[in-house]
Amino acid sequence: MKTTLKTFSLLAVALVMITSCGEKVKEIPGVSKELRDSVSYAVGASLGSMVKQADFGQLNMKEVYKAIEDVLTEKTLKVELAQANELITKYLIKKQEAANEENIEKGNKFLEENKTKEGVIALESGLQYKILAEGNGVMPAAEDTVEVHYKGTLIDGTEFDSSHNRGETATLALNQFIPGWVEGMQKVSEGGKIELYIPAALAYGSQQMGTIPAGSTLIFEVELIKVKKAAVAK
Repeated sequence: MKTTLKTFSLLAVALVMITSCGEKVKEIPGVSKELRDSVSYAVGASLGSMVKQADFGQLNMKEVYKAIEDVLTEKTLKVELAQANELITKYLIKKQEAANEENIEKGNKFLEENKTKEGVIALESGLQYKILAEGNGVMPAAEDTVEVHYKGTLIDGTEFDSSHNRGETATLALNQFIPGWVEGMQKVSEGGKIELYIPAALAYGSQQMGTIPAGSTLIFEVELIKVKKAAVAK
């Protein structure tokens, strides 16, 4: 569902053609043809960039060109601009919902196969984990602070976060992270290493988080370096 750069280049070119189509270009004092052409391309590039950033997917470019022409030539639009905004919002919501459902389905299939692998333990919550290295026996509780080195990937192997790449460990209060981490990190002890397989329901659910698509099952490889016990209230 990714629109190609070539498609958006065509959009930019079409905008340039439309602005000069059917009428003689009016010269502006002090503006050269080269500058006008450069600005025309820049307008198209800006428009294409905005459309790409919104991630509409594969659009009908013929309709896009027609709408631009109708606006620039002041023709009656098929939809009012207010209605257009509502239509765009509705489309993007439906597109996100479809992508969310697709990712959840892929994640469920992955987890179903993964739980049969050697060493993988599946919990009632849906979380799965595998101990990669045993620790010293000091287990963190949800209210504790942990120092970790970790790498996070999607089920297709795409890496979205890594403390290793930043060159420093991460220290965080365990109960302030996603539910899959809170539950999973209580299964490994200090000095140990664990791999967490977290379904979307225990991660970010139907919400897109940065480069993590909505509905994604996440995989974390985590080394628990230090456990700092929370102060016990008297």
